[in-house]
Amino acid sequence: MGNSFGNLFRITTWGESHGGGVGVVVDGCPPRIRLTESDVQPDLDRRRPGQSRITTPRKESDTVQILSGTFEGLTLGTPILLWVKNEDFRPEAYSEMATKYRPSHADYTYQAKYGIRAWPGGGRTSARETIGRVAGGAIARKILRERWGVEVLACVTQVKEVVASVDPELFSSEQVEANIVRCPEADIAEKMISVIEQARTEGDTVGGVILGVARGVPVGWGEPVFDRLEADLGKAMLSLPASKGFEIGSGFSGVTLTGTQHNDPIRRIDGRIRTTSNRSGGIQGGISNGETIYFRVAFKPVATVMQEQLTVDLGGEETTLKGRGRHDPCVLPRAVPMVEAMTALVLLDHAMRQSARESASPES
Repeated sequence: MGNSFGNLFRITTWGESHGGGVGVVVDGCPPRIRLTESDVQPDLDRRRPGQSRITTPRKESDTVQILSGTFEGLTLGTPILLWVKNEDFRPEAYSEMATKYRPSHADYTYQAKYGIRAWPGGGRTSARETIGRVAGGAIARKILRERWGVEVLACVTQVKEVVASVDPELFSSEQVEANIVRCPEADIAEKMISVIEQARTEGDTVGGVILGVARGVPVGWGEPVFDRLEADLGKAMLSLPASKGFEIGSGFSGVTLTGTQHNDPIRRIDGRIRTTSNRSGGIQGGISNGETIYFRVAFKPVATVMQEQLTVDLGGEETTLKGRGRHDPCVLPRAVPMVEAMTALVLLDHAMRQSARESASPES
């Protein structure tokens, strides 16, 4: 339960942090889509550990293999299995966690729920699970780009108190990938990197905010009431490890405005119905309105810190625990491709729903 996401385009992730490998089953992918490992590997490279001095030093190539669902470089319309081998796992670094609960991790809750847990690396609760999401998201993003011209991207806009002012309409993937923190503003990026490096020096961690954007989304994607497009985006983002908040468009800042200040005026521009502002974030009534979709996701500081903290052991006795192993001092740089992947998965699922509805319409 709880390991699958999506309706018509559906992924199921599998594997544990220190097991033999991790991956995903993608079901519902249309046939005759050109797909090889080279379509997926770039996004996994952006997610993988050990890519810079501000990420975990765990060394994983995260080389993906497609084991089913394609033939001669084309999708078959059958389930696609993608697999990544775990290469650099060291369960011995977690031996103390076998009998002690890590503060703010899922150790206690998993033990209480299941009566058992994979304590090396956190098992399924590890961010290593997101390899499957990113792999499935890479396929979804390729289809969105090629069939509808939709561009999905994300960037870091805040690390602790350091904030970048990023226009959702203007930043590019080239600007995002120009530095190791993945902030499109170069001068602010250097300040963010300094904050992360300072936290690592002190054996501590920091959090921040990622901006997610989807440009070129057609009018009409989304569903009313319970399956609103922003609701599915919110669920997708809050399912990511370390995520703690989600807001779309004006978000919480909109509460300081009046209705007349907040409303997006509607005009006919170049033969299209457009809004002259976009405080709605590209979605109204749960349905895309043709404007750029943008939202923000808050990520907490990584829970594993290299300082001694209070906890209890399996018997409920109070004790202390100091983090060990290899961990990110800040999850944000590696979370950017995760946010992009989950965005693409939500959008493609709703695109396919809309296509099904249009094809079934008597007017089609």
